[in-house]
Amino acid sequence: MKKVLAINSGSSSFKYKLFSFPDKKVIASGMADRVGLDNAVFKIKLHGKEYIRNTAIPNQEAAVSLLIEDLKKFKVLKNLEELAGVGHRVVNGGEIFKDSTFIDKEKLQQIFDLGELAPLHNVPETTGIKAFMKIIPNVPQVAVFDTSYHTSLEPINYLYPIPYKYYEELGIRKYGAHGISVSYVAPRAAKLMGKNPYTGKLIVCHLGSGASVTAVKNGKSFDTSMGSSPLTGLAMGTRSGDFDPSALQYIMKKTGMSIDDAVDMLNHQSGMLGISGVSSDMRDLIESKQKRAKLARKIFINRVVRYVGAYAAEMDGVDAIVFTAGVGEHDPGIRAGVMASLRYLGLNPDFKANRTDGEKFISKPNSKVKALIVPTNEELMIANEVMRLTK
Repeated sequence: MKKVLAINSGSSSFKYKLFSFPDKKVIASGMADRVGLDNAVFKIKLHGKEYIRNTAIPNQEAAVSLLIEDLKKFKVLKNLEELAGVGHRVVNGGEIFKDSTFIDKEKLQQIFDLGELAPLHNVPETTGIKAFMKIIPNVPQVAVFDTSYHTSLEPINYLYPIPYKYYEELGIRKYGAHGISVSYVAPRAAKLMGKNPYTGKLIVCHLGSGASVTAVKNGKSFDTSMGSSPLTGLAMGTRSGDFDPSALQYIMKKTGMSIDDAVDMLNHQSGMLGISGVSSDMRDLIESKQKRAKLARKIFINRVVRYVGAYAAEMDGVDAIVFTAGVGEHDPGIRAGVMASLRYLGLNPDFKANRTDGEKFISKPNSKVKALIVPTNEELMIANEVMRLTK
């Protein structure tokens, strides 16, 4: 039996799951949180119990050391030889990485350089990978890219109508994101519908703090809402989504804001937080009595409906709308709002089924277009990629 670690690194944290193969069971999971900050926490969950350690974690290397130490202490990892590899989620592979790959120093540098396209993600992901490479140097490290799933996009959908030289010289194009999630959710939805996963038309709504809508046609990404970076598309927790660059220029002129500050505003101060003035978290907005909190939720629903409608038109129809990720899986109000606006497509919502979470249909049996909740499992897809490459 082999074991695989799946890692999702942030700027001050990483989440992990340890899988056993070939049974694909999760034998340990948890996170290192507030790395490099006060009140750092390391968590490990196994055998139905969660163990929390409040301890100083000065950097990612210290966090990785704690992880390996705990895996051995709790005897879920006897030695490093049991590890087939460590898989890392990387948001943007640009046009360099079309598929998952083993990581060496050269590829690590390339992933870091691609941080210009996804600065909020690639840079901290690189830091996390580097820490694992240093602490467990003899264990294969594998990068699994969100953008790989979207390499099936045609130029008509990935090119921006700007001078072509910027695509040729700088690689400016739509890359998309959340591909690892969609690569799990779309085939799973097809299976639940009793359909061949390589036929049909699905629209996957990955709705979380970061959110996107992806059209899946015949098992491949057909179009997706995120662009060259994860900033565009839907309104999100703190990201603006689609926004007029001329309006940004106007704001900069009037406020004296630099371009870096302006883009930071669109990434960190906009979206649900910017509209509501309350929070970026949908749970806080539900509880708030502020009118702008309710407005923020309506704007979120509106943008999802807008993209679903566009993709249904692009694909000349749709078989199912699939909800996944934190908001998509756990916010019945958002799901209900989206479904209520899609009756014209032939979707007949089952609002009673929608009141609760879990993998299931939330449309009536006679609905022409189905609606489903499918909990995502990005970590399993990452672990599968490690096993594919190491074999």
